[in-house]
Amino acid sequence: MSKDIQKSSYQCDISDKPFCENDNLKEQKQNPSGGKRYHCDICGKSYLINTTLKRHKRIHTRENPYHCDICGDSFSESSKLTRHVRIHTGERPYHCDICSQSFSENGHLTRHRRIHTGEKPYDCDICGQSFSESANLTRHKLIHTGQKPFHCDICGKSFSVSSALTTHKRIHTGEKPYHCDNCDKSFSQAYHLTIHRRIHTGERPFQCDICGNAFSDSSNLTRHKRTHTGEKPFDFDICGKSFSQMGHLTIHKHIY
Repeated sequence: MSKDIQKSSYQCDISDKPFCENDNLKEQKQNPSGGKRYHCDICGKSYLINTTLKRHKRIHTRENPYHCDICGDSFSESSKLTRHVRIHTGERPYHCDICSQSFSENGHLTRHRRIHTGEKPYDCDICGQSFSESANLTRHKLIHTGQKPFHCDICGKSFSVSSALTTHKRIHTGEKPYHCDNCDKSFSQAYHLTIHRRIHTGERPFQCDICGNAFSDSSNLTRHKRTHTGEKPFDFDICGKSFSQMGHLTIHKHIY
């Protein structure tokens, strides 16, 4: 069994069969003998439970019957709506028992714990590089293929993942669906709202292991560490000068 499947499988306590998805495990428990199956008439995929087939068919029909009454976003499953609403409410019911960080989804907590354990269960079969998240491996593989299948119908820009296209389109529409409940600011990305909220809470979860300074954003910590290492990764190809921050290179280009 591959490392990926081992890490994500669910075990049935009735038949001892392993499953990659919790829905498949629920099906097995309700029908351990594997009786009648319900088949999708579009792609042929089959399921033990009719309700699972109905959820699956929404992939083909693009039906999203569950609506967020705060921002209007729609979802194919009620559980996805529940997770989405936490972006607006700020609820984080899943807590790390190693540090003080909390998360809105259990999967986010699982991925976060790998920061502490150093676990990287997802391996690239082309170059051997390992990743702590399967999504990072998927994005990494596009470096090898160069594939960018998601295209913006407004400006023609292409992206390797659909979520990047969705975020990009908000540049054109001006949409900012993520609202701060402490002030009147809104954001186009959930991550930007998360960082902004730390202004109100004072939270600084990213700490420098050299001097102890703490930061609200991991990118600020990355830039700060260059003051210790002297790293200057941004080069000007005309005069050869290097800079520790992209912004400094941009300013230099205007002067030059």
